[in-house]
Amino acid sequence: MEFEAVQFITPMRPWEMVGNNTQDQGNGEASLFGSIFQNVIDQVYTTQAEVENKQYLLATGQLDDVHSLPIAEAKAALSVDILISLRNKALESYNELMKINM
Repeated sequence: MEFEAVQFITPMRPWEMVGNNTQDQGNGEASLFGSIFQNVIDQVYTTQAEVENKQYLLATGQLDDVHSLPIAEAKAALSVDILISLRNKALESYNELMKINM
């Protein structure tokens, strides 16, 4: 009497990309979410550098329009808030995916 081998555990396979959400960025392909996240991080760096530049110009007396500093600070704060919101949504989505029982 021969028993057939029953395989209860199926081997894992790599996930396939969903849709065509890839963009060519010169050094390879990145996901759409990754490119959005990178753009937000770049925006935070850019706005913070603009604030630091305007603060320097104000401290040295070279800033002609003083109202541009609070505007730049508001832009920098908003870009950080957007980055934090995006991070929180990504973590929330990840945690929801981890709760799914298969």
